[in-house]
Amino acid sequence: MNRRTAITHVATMLGGAFSAPTLLAMKRWEDRLPSESFPTGFSLTENQKLIVAEVAEAIIPKTATPGAKDVGVPAFIVMMLQDCYKTPEHKSFAEGLIKLEKQQFLSMNADQRNALLVQVEADSVEEMKAYQVQQTKMGDNEDREQMAAQAKGLPFWRLIKELTMLGYFTSEQGIKSSFEYVPIPGKLEMIKMKPNQKSFAY
Repeated sequence: MNRRTAITHVATMLGGAFSAPTLLAMKRWEDRLPSESFPTGFSLTENQKLIVAEVAEAIIPKTATPGAKDVGVPAFIVMMLQDCYKTPEHKSFAEGLIKLEKQQFLSMNADQRNALLVQVEADSVEEMKAYQVQQTKMGDNEDREQMAAQAKGLPFWRLIKELTMLGYFTSEQGIKSSFEYVPIPGKLEMIKMKPNQKSFAY
């Protein structure tokens, strides 16, 4: 399965589609644009990278199948943000991490972390509404460049959830944990799926 096909599968898992910033980021990544095409200055502290790893693992924890950390999702998230997203998403992602730092996320036990992330997800519903209104106004306003410079990006939770899913299900281990992976398929034929059998991914 190539990454473009995998992206389609992951979009379905997320409920239909990726956000526009993530679609643009994927296009920049696939087009292999030179690094000077992206804004500079975005970086995460080691503590923030640890938070990214723990949040990603909370979204896709290790069970009988690999977790987000097992397949390298945290490094994928950092790479995508640095290389493929623009300033508004850098700002909103950093703000989300700073909030978790202030609440001592890494010092919490598993239940406390889970409760906090449930609240972050609930709050992101309202943040997404505000974000969508902002995007509409930007589209109608003549001073688009000025508004874009002040714009907040896609909310932190939506960003990290999309990137966790994308990183996991476009990795070899992630695909194999959820699909019957067939790198070189044979002839196309109708088969009867057995109970609990995984779907096929080519």
